[in-house]
Amino acid sequence: MTTLILILAAGTMLLLAVVMALVLGWANRAFHVEVNPLVEKALALLPGANCGGCGFVGCGEYAEAVVHGKAAPDKCPVGGETCAQELAALLGIDLKPTFPYRPVVHCGATYADRLGRTPYRGRKTCASANLVAGVQGCTYGCLGFGDCRTACRFDALEIRDGLAVVDYEKCTGCGACAKVCPRNLITMVPFKADRMYVVACSNQDFGKDVKAVCNVGCIGCKACMRLAPELFNVTDNIARIDYDKYDPEKMEQVVLALQKCPTKRIVPMGKPSPKDLEAVKDEHLPKHPIQADFKTTVDKTEWKG
Repeated sequence: MTTLILILAAGTMLLLAVVMALVLGWANRAFHVEVNPLVEKALALLPGANCGGCGFVGCGEYAEAVVHGKAAPDKCPVGGETCAQELAALLGIDLKPTFPYRPVVHCGATYADRLGRTPYRGRKTCASANLVAGVQGCTYGCLGFGDCRTACRFDALEIRDGLAVVDYEKCTGCGACAKVCPRNLITMVPFKADRMYVVACSNQDFGKDVKAVCNVGCIGCKACMRLAPELFNVTDNIARIDYDKYDPEKMEQVVLALQKCPTKRIVPMGKPSPKDLEAVKDEHLPKHPIQADFKTTVDKTEWKG
């Protein structure tokens, strides 16, 4: 009797297995979706970081968009120019000259430069601290709790004396840091050279109010705009740079504006060239590490500067 039960059980399981195999085989044919071979080839050329820096959910979605002409082949910040060229070659299209976008932090104030700071005992994140009034006098500046550092998958940010600083050797330009900053201090700038000049401040208050909360904030004096009106403009009491007109080969007026800037908020950011390193080899490190680009929680208008 026991043997008969075992045989029936085994037969039933075998029958179920055969039926399920037939059902799955039918489903595979009935619901099969043809994949464009070019999509698979394009996906193979992408780095597979799935960082979202291209504006799509992942590399697979971006590959499909590129093949179907819904996205340009140069949107992958991790793959960079090499990846863009390979994708363009695969699809037989011309690749227009582009520049890599990299993050800049529009704040140059370390803890010592921030006036009116009060102890903060809440959750140590920028998103949480930004909801609390009076954490620091400047309501536009870097909070320094490192949400951007946490969001970066490439270990390209660190917090130095309360200020977010980008390591451009590691940065891929994915934009994750810009997306999480609650004060929108970090923006993506087209790096037309290894080092770019930026305005390292985001405070839109009047000059006297800026001085009351920060030792190094831009006071909106317009000296830079008078010296280089085609490149600088001052709106909402803050100097901004028009990167569409930025020419790395014509930096004389920018350097002159930097020399005249009373708070020295026009600073170079990015990878220093051998020439830059040679020029400062005997100098001490600057007091204020810098970055650039911003928005605020109350005003999300995009700008370049």
